[in-house]
Amino acid sequence: MAGRINDDDVKAVRDAVPIDAVVSEYLQLRNAGGGNLKGLCPFHDEKSPSFQVSPSKGLFHCFGCQEGGDTIAFVRKIDHLSFSEAVERLAATAGITLRYEEGGYNPSNQRGERIRLVEAHKAAAQFYIEQLGSPEAEIGRKFLAERGFDQAAAAHFGVGYSPAGWDHLTRFLRGKGFSDKELLTSGLAQESRRNPIDRFRGRLMWPIRDVSGEVVGFGARKLRDDDNGPKYLNTPETPIYKKSQVLYGIDLAKKDIAKSSRAVVVEGYTDVMACHLAGVTTAIATCGTAFGGDHIKILRRLLMDNGSARVIFTFDGDAAGQKAALRAFEDDQKFAAETYIAIAPDNMDPCDLRLAKGDEAVADLVQPRTPLFEFAIRQIVGRYDLETPAGRAAALDEAAPIVARIKNVASQHEVAVQLAGILGILDTQFVVKRVAQLARWARDRGGKGPAPAAGRRPQYEDAAPRPAGAPGPALNLRSPAHRTERELLKLALQHPHLVSPAFDAYGIDEFTAPPYAAVRQCIQDAGGATDAPSDYLPAVMDSAPNDVVRALVTELAVEAIHARTVDEAYAGEQLVAVRRRAVDRRLLDIQGTLARLGQHGDPAQLAAVQNELWVLQQYGQALRNKGAAAL
Repeated sequence: MAGRINDDDVKAVRDAVPIDAVVSEYLQLRNAGGGNLKGLCPFHDEKSPSFQVSPSKGLFHCFGCQEGGDTIAFVRKIDHLSFSEAVERLAATAGITLRYEEGGYNPSNQRGERIRLVEAHKAAAQFYIEQLGSPEAEIGRKFLAERGFDQAAAAHFGVGYSPAGWDHLTRFLRGKGFSDKELLTSGLAQESRRNPIDRFRGRLMWPIRDVSGEVVGFGARKLRDDDNGPKYLNTPETPIYKKSQVLYGIDLAKKDIAKSSRAVVVEGYTDVMACHLAGVTTAIATCGTAFGGDHIKILRRLLMDNGSARVIFTFDGDAAGQKAALRAFEDDQKFAAETYIAIAPDNMDPCDLRLAKGDEAVADLVQPRTPLFEFAIRQIVGRYDLETPAGRAAALDEAAPIVARIKNVASQHEVAVQLAGILGILDTQFVVKRVAQLARWARDRGGKGPAPAAGRRPQYEDAAPRPAGAPGPALNLRSPAHRTERELLKLALQHPHLVSPAFDAYGIDEFTAPPYAAVRQCIQDAGGATDAPSDYLPAVMDSAPNDVVRALVTELAVEAIHARTVDEAYAGEQLVAVRRRAVDRRLLDIQGTLARLGQHGDPAQLAAVQNELWVLQQYGQALRNKGAAAL
């Protein structure tokens, strides 16, 4: 084994590589006063910077997690290296040749595993670049040219080509002194019946670098129809490559991300290339996986994450792109930065957009357009019919918990108001209170989300019988609407002739309490209240979907009516009260629709809605003036 590194050489490495230069490869540093610098700690999550670097002393310390030390300690911790590996890596950066006290100069095949794997990838990347100029790689060069990338662009991003033979790279790296074990561990080669063979064959190659600029993996694009592999083939998980912890283009984008406090997340390698060539030099992409928590940690350190920072996601407008955007929103609250989504016209990705409309169109695409939370909410509510009360209620049930997850209370309130507008619910405070309630439930449950089935109405329409003795949902008997609905149903069951024939024209949705709506459905299914036969009540009970509704029918059929005189006048008052409330609710619905349509809605649709509004207003006035005669 190689001996211990000479102490003088270790000291020379510490002195030669400034600690701020090393640390700034991984996170953004700002002036902290007194000659020190500060940033967000890379070793634990934090909202405000407690990680400090002293260039004059060559030390770092985090006042949050207590990690600290010199340049070598930082490199060991951040890249999970041994002491010797960290010194060797820094020595290579500084151009210092190391001496080993028990073995002379360190033989290359005895160096640390990570160093060896990185060197293998560096050699492979250069090999692929050289192969891109070969006659065989004409298909790869044509692929790039068709997407607007010339030779200079390929060189800038280190794009290469892997020959179609079985072991071209393997033989090349063996000649450089790498063992078969190292080639298999690196993911550059794979097992075969006899000897290791190349993992990537006959493909266009993109080197994937970590934030420090070292090649740790590759992304390979299929070029030929006879290639039975996937369209994109990435390096497998290795000691130096974890796809959830790398971002393609981060080495090129990191300085501009830190400088502008803006990052653009795109979906593929060619999209990153197109953005950078169009002047959007903060573009990065994930490597064969969804954007997640580890990616956020990388960006937060570079952004010096705060409310003025911006992260813009570009996704295709198709179903897969929308799904990706919703996944990104799930992690949105891990950012302090504002998050946005940008979708190109005709659902083009940045590469296609650059080809079709030029660099300016790409630059314009990533100007923040739609906040990510707004896109997520609109995608959710778009699945519901907002023209119906049931549709709006269901949309609110699904969207409100999303808004409740917003940690900033002021932002949460503002988004709740916006949600009310999107849904067309004029009672904004109702939505705000609903969101606040869900947020409280989430906090009480340790941030695990709202209580189960929070806000959802009891499904009395469910025909499955409840267990014996199970109570139905509580009714708000203090509600005038519920009291009147109950009174009208008692009349329809006990004195059907007093409410006929008007009652049979009442819709199920005119009864706002789900249990009462279920009883109204039973009466309708039994043939209605008009000219009720002698077996009317038994028929209504037989129509009940379960024992809970059947028990309620019985209860209403025997409960006393709250009137000294039960006559047509009293019945008319209940009929009018229920109908007026239904009209008022529909008026609110229509006003909400008008609010959603705004001034830019379809003129014909606006005219139809305004006409319905006028008719209902006239009907409501007639009910107030004429009572039951207007029914």
